Amino acid sequence: QIWRPITATFFFPVGPGTGFLYLVNLYFLYQYSSRLETGAFDGRPADYMFMLLFNWICIVITGLVMDMQLLMIPLIMSVLYVWAQLNRDMIVSFWFGTRFKACYLPWVILGFNYIIGGSVINELIGNLVGHLYFFLMFKYPMDLGGRNFLSTPQFLYRWLPNRRGGVSGFGVPPASMRRAAEEQQGGGRHNWGQGFRLGDQ
Repeated sequence: QIWRPITATFFFPVGPGTGFLYLVNLYFLYQYSSRLETGAFDGRPADYMFMLLFNWICIVITGLVMDMQLLMIPLIMSVLYVWAQLNRDMIVSFWFGTRFKACYLPWVILGFNYIIGGSVINELIGNLVGHLYFFLMFKYPMDLGGRNFLSTPQFLYRWLPNRRGGVSGFGVPPASMRRAAEEQQGGGRHNWGQGFRLGDQ
């Protein structure tokens, strides 16, 4: 039944005790997935799709090992964790007006879901998978100078080519990621030469 990993990702048992949890997680998926698409991954749909595929494959493997039947919450939490790390110093608001840095948001949600749902396994696996992607894609190669273990396959670029322009502003990649991009692009400036003042020989 090769369709099971896909159906387990989209299925969620909605009932009197789980309906509110389902709506909350749908809100998190829409909110932070759209922020990633219009922020750090703006104009790079192939890279965003690769992040979703990598997280999903890791969650499916973990689900097979741990005999998990539902994979929606871990995938949502992995997306939220990546956004929180890319915007770790941003101040976010949560229930009842509480405010804290975005890097703590996945763990606050883990505690919140434990209160209303009684389990933290799904949220914990999502956070760990999100951390694995963030570490291998950004932290290890850019901040620690290590090898780049993850790269978006070329066929995804052919299917989902990069685009220029768009609206962003929900967050920016880490400073090390921006420096690497500027070095690859020459810092966004042209080398016009030395130049002279008027009157100089």
